[in-house]
Amino acid sequence: MVEGAKQATGLTVIIDVFRAFTVEAYLMNNGADKIIPVGDSEIAYNYKKEDPNIILVGERHGQIMPGFDYGNSPSQIENIDFNGKTIVHTTSAGTQGIANASNADVILTGSLVNAKAIANYIKQNNYNDISLVCMGLEAKSQTEEDNLCAYYIKSLLENKPMDLTEEIEKLKYTSGSKFFDVNQQDVFPEKDFFLSTEVDKFNFVLKLEKDEKNNIDYIKKIMM
Repeated sequence: MVEGAKQATGLTVIIDVFRAFTVEAYLMNNGADKIIPVGDSEIAYNYKKEDPNIILVGERHGQIMPGFDYGNSPSQIENIDFNGKTIVHTTSAGTQGIANASNADVILTGSLVNAKAIANYIKQNNYNDISLVCMGLEAKSQTEEDNLCAYYIKSLLENKPMDLTEEIEKLKYTSGSKFFDVNQQDVFPEKDFFLSTEVDKFNFVLKLEKDEKNNIDYIKKIMM
């Protein structure tokens, strides 16, 4: 949540499984050149005004933002070619965590689809000060899927990997139940649940970098 992001130090993993950082993993896997995460939606709109080629991706309360190209749904973008594109991404939880992690030395995004790569990156770089920040529901309350991701990363760092099969099944009846609600399929399509819980699908980490020339923070893909 936001308070946790503000307190985070050292290497910080901002976790948002449903769905921000699952979406970012698919965007980068599909060729995006860079992702610029922002907290304030007005900043996103301003980017688009300055450069119409910018792709806007994001949501508030789960729903696509007015004037945006895509919502925060992995199933909506899983087969879209973003080769060479710059994405500006804003969400209710995940990108708020990045925006508020001002005391972190290094920021990685966290989701189940690349959790093992995250743990391997931390091990290979010998980080000792590690913060795992679960952004939860709209950055205000805890959610089972983000907590599960944090526990899984922790288990990998301790070389005691968890079997997530049973826990992921439980998510269908807790925080993931919205994806199985027939009345919410336009906002929370069922396929998003399965794409977001495909554990260790991608062997890369998403790291926040500073573009000194343009004075912007952007997400970079680092293969593991």
